[in-house]
Amino acid sequence: MKPLGPGRREDVPGQPGRLCQPLQRKAARPSSMSRGMLRRAGPSLRHFLLERNSSAGHSSCSREAKMSRPVQARRLEGIDKNFWVEFVKLAATYSKVNLGQGFPDFPAPDFLTEALTRALSGGSHMLHQYTRGFGHPPLVKVLAQFFEKLLGRDLDPMTNVMVTVGAYHALFCCFQALVDEGDEVIIIEPFFDCYESMVKMAGGTPVFVPLRPNPPKDGKLMSSADWQLDPAELASKFSERTKAIVLNSPSNPLGKVFSRGELGVIAELCVKHDVLCISDEVYEWLVYDGKQHIRIGSLQGMWDRTVVVGSAGKTFSVTGWKVGWVVGPDRLIQHLRTVHQNSVYHCATIAQEAVAQGFQRELMLYGKPESYFVQLPKELQQKRDWLVQSLDDVGMKPIIPEGTYFLVADISQFKSDVPDVPNSDEPYDYRFTKWMVKNKGLAAIPLSAFYSEAHKNNYTNFIRFCFAKEDATLKAANDILQKWKQEKISS
Repeated sequence: MKPLGPGRREDVPGQPGRLCQPLQRKAARPSSMSRGMLRRAGPSLRHFLLERNSSAGHSSCSREAKMSRPVQARRLEGIDKNFWVEFVKLAATYSKVNLGQGFPDFPAPDFLTEALTRALSGGSHMLHQYTRGFGHPPLVKVLAQFFEKLLGRDLDPMTNVMVTVGAYHALFCCFQALVDEGDEVIIIEPFFDCYESMVKMAGGTPVFVPLRPNPPKDGKLMSSADWQLDPAELASKFSERTKAIVLNSPSNPLGKVFSRGELGVIAELCVKHDVLCISDEVYEWLVYDGKQHIRIGSLQGMWDRTVVVGSAGKTFSVTGWKVGWVVGPDRLIQHLRTVHQNSVYHCATIAQEAVAQGFQRELMLYGKPESYFVQLPKELQQKRDWLVQSLDDVGMKPIIPEGTYFLVADISQFKSDVPDVPNSDEPYDYRFTKWMVKNKGLAAIPLSAFYSEAHKNNYTNFIRFCFAKEDATLKAANDILQKWKQEKISS
């Protein structure tokens, strides 16, 4: 396009009648060296370069033109919205007590923060530089030693273990490395919400199968163990297109710890249909009431098809450090390394060093009463029991979790408290949690957010609380609930 001459008028696109002014700068005169280069360049290139040089006075109008083609990749379609954005903002704005988000508000263990301080101040200056991309050598070594005990097999720290930027990144590497377009991935509901979006981003198709509640007939409170898979329904989801199943035990949000029998059913189907298992075990140490966490990778026929995902954030109560890992056979982990080296490539050296020292301590204390892995679940079980009692006392029916940070409660009896919203199709649990944080100052998360669109309307009478909090935080939550109870009585 030729530059506009003085006094010419041309409409700016979308702004009729606006005068386009030429840029007020002179075209640079080619130097003697440039003129020599242009002569040698030949007539066509010389003409192009001179035309480009003379267009320095081009109208600023062209800079206002916008791209008409879509800029986002197709793989992002349908996964751009995330309910966490809204509920985190609500909690920050209105809550006096936040039992919504899953992080502890109590301190990390002293031995771990001291390890970080040593690494920062007294350790090698090389801890401030890059370490091995797939995992700091001391950390992958001690993880291999630890998981050899847990899985009952020899592990090579360089090929069977990989460190990631938290478990979230570990999951991303799994789906990107192992799921292709057209592959189906079975997801057990309710599920940690990123599973669905990560499967879709990889080009796969999520296939959902729900845990179905089976309330006890003796009137006792329901347990997460009462939510079970229907074996026939689960089997019907496997097909020749099934590439993987995602297992989360202990599970977020329900707190279910899958039994050996339940895991055996899943393992048998995986072997029969030659399906991989992505086993999210970030809450592996947070199991209550004498329950045992069974690792599906230790079952017959499963090691060679399982990737285990772990988290220092949940293991040592340091969710902000963002140190995670995967453990599995090299035939699978090698493909995760490809994604890793082409995404983040490297994880923070200092944090890995501190976590390595934490695991070295726990390896020496394994199974002993002073082990953090023994002490933490005992403390959290007491917090769980306290919140169960508080919720039950006000009429919310808690589902007692066998593990994790989380507790789900039935809010069916509170429908009269929450005003209807005209012309709204928002689920009851969404409306309830928004109303509760705005009017009572207590933040929680709607359970239907952890279900697929096809099934979420079947589970709108439940909300999720996090009990991994200071005693003072839980007491403040109890005070809110008791005041609410008195208001209901007096009204």
